[in-house]
Amino acid sequence: MNISTDIWVWVGVVLTFCIYSFLYRDNPFYRFGEHIFVGVANAFTLSFMYHRIIVPIMGRPFVAAWRIAGEEGLKAELFDPRATDANFLVIIPGLIGCLYLARFIKRATWMVRIPIGMFMGYYTGRTVPAYFEGSVFPQMRGTLVTQANFDPAQGGGVMGGIFAIIILVGVIGTLMYFYFSKEHKGVLKWGAQTGIVFVMVGFGASFGFTVMARVSLAIGRFVFLLRDWLGIVT
Repeated sequence: MNISTDIWVWVGVVLTFCIYSFLYRDNPFYRFGEHIFVGVANAFTLSFMYHRIIVPIMGRPFVAAWRIAGEEGLKAELFDPRATDANFLVIIPGLIGCLYLARFIKRATWMVRIPIGMFMGYYTGRTVPAYFEGSVFPQMRGTLVTQANFDPAQGGGVMGGIFAIIILVGVIGTLMYFYFSKEHKGVLKWGAQTGIVFVMVGFGASFGFTVMARVSLAIGRFVFLLRDWLGIVT
């Protein structure tokens, strides 16, 4: 056994045991580790936003534009949305973002809806097309059963064709299962029952993947304790 003398390794060990103490019951040690994690995460996020976004994207271009305007006078280039080195317009999103602070002013609380609405609108507008291109359209293409699925020369084969048919049946069955506008009778009933089998298989695979990911994290902690702290394993 070769116990580490690194102070930061010991800090990691103490915090690890604080979090794992929740396996016994909720206690002050767990709450201490939890609060440390939340505080450090928030501090890192604020620091990252300040040094990587606010200062380089908004602060420096605005200060540079102000300096150029003082030395050479106002120019149209300082209001060009495409300019990144010196631009007065960068202050506009900054001021809109400051409206989030209106949440702490009782009479101006309604103003917080402005940045939230703009953010949600922009996020939705960017996400929906990307979701269709990245998920919906590839899923539609993957559902089609073509000759290429059965042709070995095109990367398919017998098993490829069978899997293509299974995917088609699973997609149709799942859609029928979530179709609630009509009572599930006859063909719709059999399709829905088939769909629920695929849904459960998908949920099971997703749950298994989640459990494996959590177990992998636990293994990482145990390796840290046994290797970096105690020096038992190499």
